[in-house]
Order: sequence, then structure tokens, then C-alpha cells
Amino acid sequence: MRILYADGEIAACVKEPGMLSQDQGDDSVPAALRRELGGEAFALHRLDRAVGGVMLCARTQRAAGKWTQALAQTGEKMYLAVVAGDPGASGTFTDLLYHDPRSNKTFPVKRLRRGVREARLHFVREWVRTQGEQTYALVRITLETGRTHQIRVQFASRGMPLVGDRKYGSRIAAPSVALWCAQISLRHPDTGEQLTFQEPAPQGFPFFV
Repeated sequence: MRILYADGEIAACVKEPGMLSQDQGDDSVPAALRRELGGEAFALHRLDRAVGGVMLCARTQRAAGKWTQALAQTGEKMYLAVVAGDPGASGTFTDLLYHDPRSNKTFPVKRLRRGVREARLHFVREWVRTQGEQTYALVRITLETGRTHQIRVQFASRGMPLVGDRKYGSRIAAPSVALWCAQISLRHPDTGEQLTFQEPAPQGFPFFV
């Protein structure tokens, strides 16, 4: 596991696609951190199993509370995604989303009801390219909300599924879902220092068409 930063309270690492975010087995991020660094590890947030990128874990249970609060209050995550199609130069998507735990899928709906939550993201297109008959676009995404599968379903519902995301309609084969948490920023809960942890998207398809 690639460790970006570690001290007595927090560790920033790179989650590989296929690993679990939560402490649910030997292939989880906390378990890997315990093997790498020793001691305890508690996930401060989650990434979908099919998604990779920067992830933060607390090193003690006491630290987990204040760092979780700091991430919620001052944190900002930036994602990179490759979508099938061209969403335009920039934009904001706002939807009402319902997550069905039985199928582990999220659906856009028309009205508020039990279990429905508003979701909003902002994106900027980094590049758009055509290969054969297929158009691809790399988008940089920031979230106002953090709903389950939010980025994946908000683009897929507009006819632009993330490359490799068969769960939400992609017909393009890829090593993993083309979604990567490239940066997490937050303020240190004790000192107020601005911390930024970054990891570029993997080389090769689909991030580099």
C-alpha cells in the first residue's frame, strides 16, 4: 500500500480499486494499514469498492472522532472521472437520489420521499477525445454532497456512464471503474493548518485515452 503521510493520529494512503474501505476483512484499507504501519486504523470516510484514490484513516479511536468532524466541516475531495460522451466544458448536476440497499444501486427520482436525498456536484472538463466512434471526456469533480454512488449515477442518468462502470450501464471494458479520488484537503483540527493529500490517476486506459 502506498502511504502518502502518517503521524500518530492520521494516515493518508492510496486505496486500490477492489479494496474495501471499511474494516471488513484482510483486503480492507484499515487492515492493510495495520500491516504496513502497525497499531490501529479507522477509516474516516469511504470509497466505493470499485474506486481507488486518496483515503484517510485515523491511527487511534480517540483521533477518529475529531478528524471525522474536521473532514465533515472543512474537507474537500476532488475526483477525476472518465465518462463516455462529452458533458460540456463545466457544469453543476443536481438530483434527488434514492439508494436501494437490497440491490446496492442508487436511482434518480422525481420527488422527495423516505430515503430520498438531494445530491449536487460540480465538474470541469479537462479534455475530450474521440477514439474510433467513441467520445471520452476526463472531468474534474467536486462534491457538495456525498451520496452513495453519487458521481456514477449522476453522469450515467444523463447518458454518460463512467467508463468501465457496468453497474450503471457502461459497455466499455476497463480494468476498473474510471473514478479516482485525486485529492483530499482539510484543516488540521488542532492547529488549523491546511492539509492537502494528492495522488494522480493511474497511467493507461481509461484515464489516458
